[in-house]
Amino acid sequence: MNSQIKSLYDWYRNTLRNPKYRWYVILGTLVYLISPIDLLPDIFPIVGQVDDLMLLTLLLSELSQIVYGYFQERQAKAKVASQSKDTSKTVEAEVTQVN
Repeated sequence: MNSQIKSLYDWYRNTLRNPKYRWYVILGTLVYLISPIDLLPDIFPIVGQVDDLMLLTLLLSELSQIVYGYFQERQAKAKVASQSKDTSKTVEAEVTQVN
């Protein structure tokens, strides 16, 4: 059972990280959270909300990692661009000692 949960978790993460399917997964997750049809029905006081909270937590954590990675990549590109601009302005010269 543990390996089935792990494989489902890995599938969800990989599908969410794929830009082609990302919005479908987000929309499907939100529809599942709003829908009255669940794996564990919400009529049970605590158990009914467990699957919704787990799925919501997983969605938010993965989206935050994706956004964080996007901003890190953007910052790295800006740093490389600024370094390439700085090197184009340098001048090479030979140094000789004057007595």
